[in-house]
Amino acid sequence: MHLIFIRHGQPEWDRDGMAVDDPKLTSLGHEQAKRLAERLAAVDDIRVDELLVSPLARAHQTAAPISDALGLEPVTLDWLREIAAPPFEGTPTEQVQRIFAEARKRSVDDLWDGLPGGESFSGFHERITGGVRELLAERGAVPVSPAPPLWKLEDREQVVMVVAHAGTNAAAIGFLLGITPVPWEWERFISFHASVSTLLPMAISGANSFSLFKFSDVSHLPDDLQTR
Repeated sequence: MHLIFIRHGQPEWDRDGMAVDDPKLTSLGHEQAKRLAERLAAVDDIRVDELLVSPLARAHQTAAPISDALGLEPVTLDWLREIAAPPFEGTPTEQVQRIFAEARKRSVDDLWDGLPGGESFSGFHERITGGVRELLAERGAVPVSPAPPLWKLEDREQVVMVVAHAGTNAAAIGFLLGITPVPWEWERFISFHASVSTLLPMAISGANSFSLFKFSDVSHLPDDLQTR
């Protein structure tokens, strides 16, 4: 099984100085998604069997041109959504930025609890790893060992593409690679908007491990369209 993780394009987090909770893409974000879809369509030997998408607007808008380019119907999975922040809709953006900056000063134990009013990182990590386990199981993968993570794969050539978020993708990739989680996954693995990260199966010890083949690839974007 090949797993391709795509981060959404640039979102409009700020609208007239106010925060947006479920932002759509900026015009630049739409261009990023368009360029990515064009690159995918131009790859002669690409094979994608499934296109899985987070329910949030920025992921759906990124997936739309990919869906058209590859002729795949996107399937929305709720567990792919990004970690839920407290409701900030309509709050001055500067205030939200201060809240996040202050949060970085908290202890590691407190960081696992997340921001008050939002989703805890421990709950987020459980949601993502549980979703990954379910995704693999539904496609015939049988866990052999949790540490290091090894699977028996029914179809090593099946290709699943996921359009989601920095935190979602980082938590999933870290879990599949057997990396100890931290409550700042999206900053440990910095991925650019509309970037592509690919995990490939590697036969080992009579089973399969996942190898990180590419991370945050934005070779389809010129320098002036690369954002994070």
